[in-house]
Amino acid sequence: MLSCQNSVLRVLVVDDHELTRFSLKLALQGEQNIELVGLASNGLEAIEMVERYHPDVIILDLQMPIMDGLSASIHIKTLNPMTRIIAYSSVDDPQVEVMSQTARIDAFCKKDTATDDLIALVKDLGERVSSD
Repeated sequence: MLSCQNSVLRVLVVDDHELTRFSLKLALQGEQNIELVGLASNGLEAIEMVERYHPDVIILDLQMPIMDGLSASIHIKTLNPMTRIIAYSSVDDPQVEVMSQTARIDAFCKKDTATDDLIALVKDLGERVSSD
């Protein structure tokens, strides 16, 4: 957990598309005070990485093989309720947003959101982790 303003924010990226993972990796690695602790391609891998790396914030795709993001979010919040989860989706279906409200999601972000806006959201949620 973050304990002061100079602490490093630990981030996990979970998406089944390799190009999305790679793009987010490049974007996050260029940010000060952000450490990318891992890349996962499905919800099951995400849960394993949460147990191993204890990220502060997770960028979590909703639709993935093996285990989807909504199911993974429930397991992740059971393991570590303080972890902040951003549901990251290209789906423009209002039902997905309703489902994300019943799951254990802290924020919803469409995949067509500007990278700077996504990074600002990651930092904002990271600040909430440190203040709780």
